[in-house]
Amino acid sequence: MATRYRIGYFVGSLSSTSINRLLAKALVRLAPPALQMEEIAIKDLPLYSPDYDADYPPVARAFKQAIAECDGVLFVSPEYNRSIPGGLKNAIDWASRPWGQNAFSRKPSGVIGTSPGAIGTAVAQQSLRSVLCFCNSPLMNTVEAYIQFKPGLITADGEVTDEGTEKFLRNYMDELHLFVQRVLTVLPREA
Repeated sequence: MATRYRIGYFVGSLSSTSINRLLAKALVRLAPPALQMEEIAIKDLPLYSPDYDADYPPVARAFKQAIAECDGVLFVSPEYNRSIPGGLKNAIDWASRPWGQNAFSRKPSGVIGTSPGAIGTAVAQQSLRSVLCFCNSPLMNTVEAYIQFKPGLITADGEVTDEGTEKFLRNYMDELHLFVQRVLTVLPREA
């Protein structure tokens, strides 16, 4: 029987009408059966402060537990001012603190995003990769995916209307599956 992997995904935008939320819906639809995709919401987290390190609020404890229960994570994020959105950075800070309790350590991760701009979210992804590298999260470096969003590219229920883009995104999810499988073979999850 094939192993199923639980993949937690983060939508970096807090907007209910985010095009990256549409992309996330498409990725869930296109994921191979071996990937069980579950959103890990970031919108209810307060601003992180080390003052919380001794006693995390319940929402932050639940957030870290959701990450801990996953085999891998996927970041689906827009680019704000040539970097990642503040809400996403805040979520990463919560997950990686306090020192020595980093939820991303040894957790395989993928990064993808869409934007109306011609370079997609390339600069934000580089910023996010830098943060995840510091967090000791093994990163899927190929296939990189910088999706230029055009109106109608993805329907409200996550159907990709462009055949070439659908094929590319399906391949991306297949590669994420293989990457998670490889990483967990070398770095099995701690019991």
